[in-house]
Amino acid sequence: MDPVIVTGAGPVGLTLALALARQEVPCVVLDEGPGKDEPRPARTVVLREDAVALVERLTGTPLAGLGSRWAGWRSMRRKQVTRVVEFDDADPAPLHIAQHELTAVLRGALDHEPLVKVAVDSRLDAVEQEKSGVTAHTRGATGTWWRGSYLVGCDGPRSTVRKLQDIRFPGRTAVERYAVAALRTELPWSDEALLHRMPPWRTAGPSAGEVVGRPLPDGVWRLDWLLPPGKDLVTPELLVNRVRETLTGWTDGSTPAYELLDTGVHTVHHRLARRWRVGRVLLAGDAAHLLGALGTQGLEEGLLDADNLAWKLALAWHHGPREALLDSYQEERRAAISARLRAADQLLPLLRGGGGLRSYVPGAARGNDALLADGHLGRGTLGEPGTYAASPLAPANLTGEVSVGTPAGAPVADVRVTAEDGTFVRLGSRLGRGALLVVLVAPGTGVWDRKHWVTAGVMPRLAAAVTALPHHAELLVAESYPGAAAHTVLLVRPDGHLVTALGGVRPADLYAAAESALGGAASGAAAAEEGRARRPGPVERAVPAVRPPLVPGRRTAGRGDHCPHGDAELTGPHRRALLRIVTDTCVRLWRRVHMDLVRYAGCVCRPSC
Repeated sequence: MDPVIVTGAGPVGLTLALALARQEVPCVVLDEGPGKDEPRPARTVVLREDAVALVERLTGTPLAGLGSRWAGWRSMRRKQVTRVVEFDDADPAPLHIAQHELTAVLRGALDHEPLVKVAVDSRLDAVEQEKSGVTAHTRGATGTWWRGSYLVGCDGPRSTVRKLQDIRFPGRTAVERYAVAALRTELPWSDEALLHRMPPWRTAGPSAGEVVGRPLPDGVWRLDWLLPPGKDLVTPELLVNRVRETLTGWTDGSTPAYELLDTGVHTVHHRLARRWRVGRVLLAGDAAHLLGALGTQGLEEGLLDADNLAWKLALAWHHGPREALLDSYQEERRAAISARLRAADQLLPLLRGGGGLRSYVPGAARGNDALLADGHLGRGTLGEPGTYAASPLAPANLTGEVSVGTPAGAPVADVRVTAEDGTFVRLGSRLGRGALLVVLVAPGTGVWDRKHWVTAGVMPRLAAAVTALPHHAELLVAESYPGAAAHTVLLVRPDGHLVTALGGVRPADLYAAAESALGGAASGAAAAEEGRARRPGPVERAVPAVRPPLVPGRRTAGRGDHCPHGDAELTGPHRRALLRIVTDTCVRLWRRVHMDLVRYAGCVCRPSC
């Protein structure tokens, strides 16, 4: 199989390449830049705990030292503090980090990844696809043709991939504008973020009466001033005056010393691509959607795109295409983004507008401030990421399904579990490996050694059911899980979202849920591809091959293609490939027979079942 081509070397593209490589899928990243990002302290992102865990799991680098976790959040209106939020281990603060720091961590991890090749100064200008793969052409000093199995466009708001595939990108332009400054100074709240609405001091130039301050490491702050609707020019003099007025107002009359590091104007657009998949070409990140009404959270949704897409592409790469599984990427992620855009479009005019009858309702202003603060913190209607409750991969008609603290389609809690080798690990550390996770809730297993309970109770029967699943799965045991009773069985997707929770060991329901989570039963073509699938070769597989342009009507064979042979020519490696297909087919048939034995007559392959 040819490698997956990822266009765009921003955080989303680099995250997707790393996630695919961790599942042994080779990738080529086409970077139109020189391979190094310019430091921009005023360009930062706020990441929730699940996005931080994703990056740390892929890179092996803690992000806490590169960003800032706030001790609290303070909301103010005029001179009055309206709300204070304190963070702790049970309710961790989001991570505020400069985007160039995040990109540097991802690039450093890719430098040590043999399955990923980054091609710098490679600007995409043509994409052609056929049934067996994708061919992309880049221009520049090293312009060439690249052959891939799939192509994912992570090339930003002006995506070339999206334009070449003629995908519409409707939405709203300039929903909000912010004047942004990064500066080093000392403020009365050294480690607290601040939302200040209707500040009491007089401002020079256009103002919408709202400023947000977010701390970064080393005494650096990012300040955002909401600008009124329109296209008023933000001059350097106006921005410097705004900095001085704000610092003076926050320090009660005396302007503290400050060092201005970076400035800019951030314009927020709300757009959503009509389609995220065209055959073997897909979109992710800003190429597929633009979101970020509160200034810093658009990137997090792009990282969740990469996490959702990676395991589905890896399964298709290794075992043959599953159309329903690949289509579910668009249906799940587009629905989640659409819900957030809809909430922002409905609530922000009410929160920003003021006036009207609503302004006379007691407590309305405090309620508005609370909604805005929750949005900045990644909570509530404006900030909470969507779940996949209406996913096409959700199983239906399971007789043994029960409710737990995590709704179906939502990310699971990161509880402590016992792995198959007896070690204690966090559930989040087992994600992103391409395997389904089956978690048994068994109180007391954390006290006794694994050898005492691994062959007792329901464990042997559950182990047999897990072995018979249509895809590789890892069996884990948790001493407890929020809202789950003893002997509850959780089925978790490779990206950490809950498929279902079953009350006890129910092999038939578990098999049906796993098959549904994989997009349904594999078709005959996918089964044949699964037989041909093999581990990726050395890094040379990701080296581009110079190819002429595709001629209409002519089929260009990729390295994953198999030329037709007559019976007389079926010798050597072709005979071995056919034997591998037959062997894998027999294994799948045995799994189905074994599943029927478990379902109706009890397992007969081992006495302990």
